[in-house]
Amino acid sequence: MLGPQSSLVMYDEEYQQILLLLERLLRESNSKVIFLVDKNGQLIAATGETANLDTTSLASLTAGNIAATGGLAKLIGEKEFSILFHEGEKDNIHISIIGGRVILVVIFDQRSSLGLVRLRVKKASRDLGLVLEDLVSKTKQEAVSTDTPSPFAEITDDDIDNLFN
Repeated sequence: MLGPQSSLVMYDEEYQQILLLLERLLRESNSKVIFLVDKNGQLIAATGETANLDTTSLASLTAGNIAATGGLAKLIGEKEFSILFHEGEKDNIHISIIGGRVILVVIFDQRSSLGLVRLRVKKASRDLGLVLEDLVSKTKQEAVSTDTPSPFAEITDDDIDNLFN
């Protein structure tokens, strides 16, 4: 698998597979909202009751949370904490890292339980991991097959300046 900092291209076929897996997890875990976020804080996909949520902030704060707890993990000699859980008065957040690359966020309330969410997340993580592996392979193949130089490679800053002068 590519490193966490390498770019990953999302194709529609894999995006649809991911969305179906998230929707199934939403139903089977009886959760309110599910997000998939990359480690840079970019929202990949979301499903559920997202209308009243600031999804951009939630995605970036989740990535920040993972980064901060990663620092804590290193301080005590761990590689990372792969699962985080935050319990609130009404809502709870279960956060897990999938394939070392993406973050799965499940928000649930009293209609579900931590045990059910953990059970359903475990299966969904395996399935999502397989889709991500396919996506990484596809991205690598596309990179190899498109080794032609960019049509913009020969354009210089002077060319751009001349265009706008």
